[in-house]
Amino acid sequence: MSGLGYRLAAVQAGIADAAREAGREASGITTIVVTKFHPASLVRELAAHGVRDVGENRHQEAQAKAAELADLGLRWHFVGQLQSKKAKQVRAYAAAIHSVDRPALVDALRSDEASVDCFVQVNLTDDPGRGGVAPDALEELVERVLGTPGLRLRGLMAVAPLDEPARPAFARVRELSERVVRLAPEARDLSMGMSHDFRDAILEGATHLRIGSAITGNRPAAG
Repeated sequence: MSGLGYRLAAVQAGIADAAREAGREASGITTIVVTKFHPASLVRELAAHGVRDVGENRHQEAQAKAAELADLGLRWHFVGQLQSKKAKQVRAYAAAIHSVDRPALVDALRSDEASVDCFVQVNLTDDPGRGGVAPDALEELVERVLGTPGLRLRGLMAVAPLDEPARPAFARVRELSERVVRLAPEARDLSMGMSHDFRDAILEGATHLRIGSAITGNRPAAG
């Protein structure tokens, strides 16, 4: 087995262990392998190991890889901050957009032709530059998503702050999710947990993990 295969198997085992600890089924957790800066050849190797959900942070890179690898039938997840002017282009290849965080982006993603899954990103810090809607504006943004054609709200996305333990942060997301479910009972998914904190995320109910380096290895330098 290649190094990539070993790392993938190790993460899958860690996910299964955390799911057991949480009294959950690992089959109910989607692992999105984030391949930012890695070549399309690595994504093809991941697909050979059974990976079907792939995440990208940057539109230009995601668009090129999705086109090159169209034969693989992958589900592409856009997980980075998204400029409103790129929204229509991202819709063209993304199965899900995890970073819906402001009214202007919701409006830009509108479509009368097709639906795309989306997650509302919540900012768990006091830094507005981190991306995500402030918790006190959550319901207003959720209602805007629900009223916009072409968007299918799946739930919330969040990144744990670097300067505090991850699990209490993820618990806050779970509590915020309860407010969302009152408005949209089907929007129960939680996109949270990365290479270093996915166990804590699973224990707090994560349904979608965004895991990069623990599976892909260290990223090459950005080109």
